Amino acid sequence: MYGDQHDQEVLETFESRPGYVQESLFDIGPDEELGYRVPIACQVAGITYRQLDYWARTDLVKPSIRTARGSGSQRLYSFKDVLVLKIVKRLLDTGISLQNIRLAVDSLRDRGVNDLAELTLVSDGATVYECRSNDEVIDLLAGGQGVFGIAVPGILKELSGTITSFPAERIVEEAGDEDVVVGLDELAARRKRKSS
Repeated sequence: MYGDQHDQEVLETFESRPGYVQESLFDIGPDEELGYRVPIACQVAGITYRQLDYWARTDLVKPSIRTARGSGSQRLYSFKDVLVLKIVKRLLDTGISLQNIRLAVDSLRDRGVNDLAELTLVSDGATVYECRSNDEVIDLLAGGQGVFGIAVPGILKELSGTITSFPAERIVEEAGDEDVVVGLDELAARRKRKSS
């Protein structure tokens, strides 16, 4: 549904706004969650809109910043959500069933990005094992259980390099109104007005 041309148009729209400032994921404070809209999450994770929508509706990977609230509302996926989407995609590509992927994601759900960055996921095609060290990977392979591995630090590094080129948004609370989604260009302008 969303192709490269559409995503490029979205980027050009953001970049053409007056005062647009591309801020890095790491320029925002730790208490401020950045979110990425559906087209960006799909492109960066390498999945289709249908996959993303199905996974959100079946609670495999739900957007943690903002869920859909009826027609016209935008889901916002955090950096960690997009990381998990990429992990799910890699596991699917290796032939693991969605049921087994669901079990793996359930164990990853409550972990932070730093915890995920220490994992290597190894699978025998049926079960997904978490390894935190090279010794654990070797022990698993020696026991005949591992067939392939997915190094989460590599996915994290790839994602960190890719996602910073896309516009991100965050939700701010406005007095008397519902939460408002603010693009980083608008956020930068508000910060500038506050500091003046």
